[in-house]
Amino acid sequence: MLGELLPLGGGDPIPLLKPQLLVGRRDSCDIVLNFPNVSSHHTSLELQGGYWHVRNLSSSNGTKVNGVRIDETYVQPGDTICFAKHCFEVSYTPDPDAPPPVRDENPFAKSLLEKAGLASSDRGRPPSQRPGGKSGPPRPSVKPPTTPPAQKTDEDRALEWLMNDGDPPKPPQGS
Repeated sequence: MLGELLPLGGGDPIPLLKPQLLVGRRDSCDIVLNFPNVSSHHTSLELQGGYWHVRNLSSSNGTKVNGVRIDETYVQPGDTICFAKHCFEVSYTPDPDAPPPVRDENPFAKSLLEKAGLASSDRGRPPSQRPGGKSGPPRPSVKPPTTPPAQKTDEDRALEWLMNDGDPPKPPQGS
């Protein structure tokens, strides 16, 4: 046995018998949680370097570790993991020779598109800064359309007269 999940609030412990486990509502999952708020394929658990790695599988109600919703992270012995609203304490003995994994504490380190697997991390960079990227041909500059100057109305000339402290308005140019 590679560890176990101890249900918070009572119940039988769930043994972690394989280094890769699928948690979900389907009978084909390694750990079946037959609750309507648990997705059919909710979370994967994988023993990596002597520590359990947890990855949420785009479940509707999410996976939380120690009260924080996660996409993926490592769990330590004694951490709490919740699949939707069903919470467990993680119990296992880490590999004593393996260094503890570093948790990614910055939830904004990846864009939402990258987390969904729809974008590469290079998309935000200019082409010249991408590996092997070229800036490509220069883009043509777009100039705003020019409009001919409008003819001044009597109101425009009266406003100029007021703005110039009563000095006579300048005669229109080109007349």
